[in-house]
Amino acid sequence: MFVFGNLLIAVAQVLNILLTIYLWIVIIRSLITWVSPDPYNPIVQFLYRITDPALRPIQRYMPALGGIDLSPLILILLIFFIQSFFVTSLIQFGRALNGGAM
Repeated sequence: MFVFGNLLIAVAQVLNILLTIYLWIVIIRSLITWVSPDPYNPIVQFLYRITDPALRPIQRYMPALGGIDLSPLILILLIFFIQSFFVTSLIQFGRALNGGAM
């Protein structure tokens, strides 16, 4: 069972890294919206293409308040929740399968 436990721990660590990278992409996208970026810039297009699928459902249920879009904040909180609950649970479950070894 230690192989499966190690696999779960590795998957959780990779997921944590990917979520952290995505968190920074959301933060960068939020910051560039303050300066009215060129929509034809490839970096801006990449940021929008990567973050729009996660932000659109939040924007649908939570429209901008007074011109301020709070959907990135909600997405950041959701990422923190996934990291603290799901990733931590996977690591703890993997350690339990390893017999409590670190």
